[in-house]
Amino acid sequence: MNHWNMPGPAILFCPADRPERYAKALHRADAVILDLEDAIRPESREAARRSLIEYPIDPDRTIVRINPAGTDDHQSDLAALAQTSYRAVMLAKSESAESVAQVGYDVVALVETPAGALAAAQIAGAPNCIGLMWGAEDLVAAMGGRSSRFTAAEAHAGRYRDVARQVRGMVRLASSAHGRFAIDSVHIDIADTDGLFAEALDAVNLGYEATACIHPSQVEVVRAAYRPAPDDIRWAEGVLEAAATSAGGVFRVDGQMIDAPLLAQARAIIRRAGV
Repeated sequence: MNHWNMPGPAILFCPADRPERYAKALHRADAVILDLEDAIRPESREAARRSLIEYPIDPDRTIVRINPAGTDDHQSDLAALAQTSYRAVMLAKSESAESVAQVGYDVVALVETPAGALAAAQIAGAPNCIGLMWGAEDLVAAMGGRSSRFTAAEAHAGRYRDVARQVRGMVRLASSAHGRFAIDSVHIDIADTDGLFAEALDAVNLGYEATACIHPSQVEVVRAAYRPAPDDIRWAEGVLEAAATSAGGVFRVDGQMIDAPLLAQARAIIRRAGV
């Protein structure tokens, strides 16, 4: 089966009821998430589904976010998708492996509720799950909270609160355990480019493959964070060259002992660099 693959680190949300933005969003980002859920008023969803059908864009670089399982909109979304060439969907408020398996498409499971967070490992194990993403704001709202981050009046301003950080880690662990890719949550403060860069860089260091964007201006910031530095690329190339002639086990590169974890890091750097 030809599964949908992540084409790059910057994925841009686009409301599905704004077809005039589809191609522009795809041009700016590595991939686009056409949103049939939160970005659209309920009364506009039927028009959005028609736009999804009538204004196709590259299915290899497009994910369609559909409404949660068990809702009328969910079934209507699937009926519209059947009339398109899209094969990857993002299931909003994923809470079980069964709900993912029943979709029938390659699924990026969006973990954004307490039940979904607790079931992340099972969700990642669904046979048609290709990746996980987590949503900070919906998660906190579902718990009756006010903010996923510390406010300007608090210590650690701008950082995620502990529960949000915990779920971020759980999603990464679950995706890695099952060989799925992971997409980091959006940074809702569009003007905070320094914060976005730091957060995306942290996502890279945790092994996230992409970060979702809510505005085109965030795309280049995310790409810059995911792009390995020249020194890192040179180190990784040296490690892989040495590995090719090594008899196996531990070997030395420029005085550094290289074992399996460092070899895996070198491969990840080269993969991100695209060389």
